[in-house]
Amino acid sequence: MFDVVVIGSGPAGYVAAIRASQLGLKTLCIEEALDKKGKPTFGGTCLNVGCIPSKALLDSSHRYHEAKKNLGSHGVKIEGIKLDLQSMMKRKNDIVSKLTGGIDGLFASNKVETISGKGMIVSSNKIRVEKIDGSYEEIDTKNIIIATGSTPIEIPSASFSKNIVNSTGALSFETVPKTLGIVGAGIIGLELGSVWSRLGSDVTVLEAMNDFLPMTDPDISKDAFKEFNNQGLNIQLGAKVTGTKDLKNSVKVKYDLKDKEVEVDFEKLIVAVGRKPNSSEVFLNDLDIKINNGFIEVNEFCQTSIDNIWAVGDVVRGPMLAHKGSEEGIMVAERIANKFMQVNYDLVPSVIYSHPEIAWVGKNENELKSEGVNYKVGKFPFAASGRALAVDQSVGFVKVLSEERTDTILGVHVIGPAAAEIVQQALISMEFGSSAEDIALTMFSHPTVSEAFHEAALAANNQAIHIGNKRR
Repeated sequence: MFDVVVIGSGPAGYVAAIRASQLGLKTLCIEEALDKKGKPTFGGTCLNVGCIPSKALLDSSHRYHEAKKNLGSHGVKIEGIKLDLQSMMKRKNDIVSKLTGGIDGLFASNKVETISGKGMIVSSNKIRVEKIDGSYEEIDTKNIIIATGSTPIEIPSASFSKNIVNSTGALSFETVPKTLGIVGAGIIGLELGSVWSRLGSDVTVLEAMNDFLPMTDPDISKDAFKEFNNQGLNIQLGAKVTGTKDLKNSVKVKYDLKDKEVEVDFEKLIVAVGRKPNSSEVFLNDLDIKINNGFIEVNEFCQTSIDNIWAVGDVVRGPMLAHKGSEEGIMVAERIANKFMQVNYDLVPSVIYSHPEIAWVGKNENELKSEGVNYKVGKFPFAASGRALAVDQSVGFVKVLSEERTDTILGVHVIGPAAAEIVQQALISMEFGSSAEDIALTMFSHPTVSEAFHEAALAANNQAIHIGNKRR
């Protein structure tokens, strides 16, 4: 009998298992994914075919692009630059192997037991594991944590095939496509588009919505759209894909754009329209646990309608982000151990690892307006940052939104260098209820790009030093 059984070893699952064991609970983690040698591969989508490999390729492709296009202005002359895509992919794969293997070591050092197979819930205290050889094993447990993650959405008008791939396939192209189509201008589509555009692809992004990055602050959306197009991404808004035909070495794509049908050929097509939760095969029997559009319904503590069954990460409500899932995993482990942790869902940071980087936390202007909140705006451009100019990354800005009366920071939005790190600084401040004045009174080292956060906080109260003050 286990105290806790976790189904899935992604960022939500493996973190939950480790924390549960640390708290003295006998813990088992079930993982069905296998590597080429038939061994369980931990880490879920994030480590294997998502966050980590994509960031590795984003960094490598950026370095290649810098060497080819931008280092000359720094007085660094390089001739005969050549792309070795195989070496780039090997580096990516080596990083993935190191990190997934690291989880195996973490499980061992924290005394988390593992089993390879597909876990299905039989009852509130029993799980059946289907193993690769077709045999079954039943496991008794006091608590169950569902952390089965998500998979890419496939759309009827662009079914996956040889030349039509999802985000996983887009991380493993053997050659750089001369022409590349991407369905979806969300975070995944923009990151993948950035990678292959830098490596030489002619990239077109087809977005069915008329708004670009609608989840971001309107100023971020406006500047990002302009910058991505300047970088060579041909972003078509209001472009609804109606059909595709997979040819021998290309894909013929039809889409509606402003009431006109457009037809174009791409060497490869990436479908990046989002992900769906893996919940359809979790329950072997009906346990009266509600599932809404694939998402397992839980309360604010990730507890289902059955007290000892919990669900975390992509399979429950909220943004499908690794860090959100990890915090939920820790919370659930703590609550099973009768502790009182909770997740602050108002402060979940989001990042697009493009160049320039985009990150945000808290409310944006559209949200504050719709909620009728009176607020102040402080904004500082990286074009006025000495550090940003010195490192040749002066595109973008930091924007601070604070409540009109109390000056409490309600949201911070950044496009530019180290955006994710600046937003993390803001998030820590916001977690403690910081005001814009608190940040304004904090000393920032010079020269750093973080000074832009300091100046934006000053600007919220008409006190900026290095730009003219103009209240909105």
